[in-house]
Amino acid sequence: MRFARLHYWPRTPARAIALQRALAPRVRLRPPARPARLLAGVDVAFPPDGGTVVAGVVLWDAQTRCVIEHQVARVPCRFPYVPGLLSFRELPAVLRALRRLRSPPDAVLCDAQGLAHPRRFGLACHLGLWLNVPTVGCAKSRLIGEHVEPGQRRGSAAPLLLDGAPVGVVLRTRDGVRPLFVSPGHLCDTAWAERVTLLAATRYRLPEPTRLAHQLVTRSRRLPENALPQG
Repeated sequence: MRFARLHYWPRTPARAIALQRALAPRVRLRPPARPARLLAGVDVAFPPDGGTVVAGVVLWDAQTRCVIEHQVARVPCRFPYVPGLLSFRELPAVLRALRRLRSPPDAVLCDAQGLAHPRRFGLACHLGLWLNVPTVGCAKSRLIGEHVEPGQRRGSAAPLLLDGAPVGVVLRTRDGVRPLFVSPGHLCDTAWAERVTLLAATRYRLPEPTRLAHQLVTRSRRLPENALPQG
């Protein structure tokens, strides 16, 4: 997968926050012009050495429900853990894994926040600007915002509000299980993000591409670079 460099990576939280504020106005929230069939799921893991980040990407066909390919990358971890700034810690590895994809995705699902972020610029927004493809944040927990509890049936949703404005939805992907916090990243809107998340959540709480990406990095986190699975 090919994409241009968006920026160089800041090394301090203050510069990272300034970059988020500069990039946030470039996010575009509109439904894609074409349906998304090839969905990439991305996730990261941190090996015991604490000095590297392992990222995995799984490309999944929403029509056949089959994995097309998967890629893994390991890079040095050069940014501290700071809530709200996780993209600066994780995206260098995610982008390297995505560059290894032979087929470009129609959309990318992230186990992270999108618009539902204090500066409305979560990891999914940041990644969307790098790739220039639709991105969706499908987080397992809430970072910000207020909401009522959605209904217990699959597909039930409640707006996620920040300062009274909608930034995503709280979405039930299976009957009776804990909901996901879904927000648009870039080049999509909340309604589309909700639909594609339900499309990809076929059997489990998590969308299949991100669930498989999580399994991939969990298996890979202790492996040396030359043994990382690619396929």
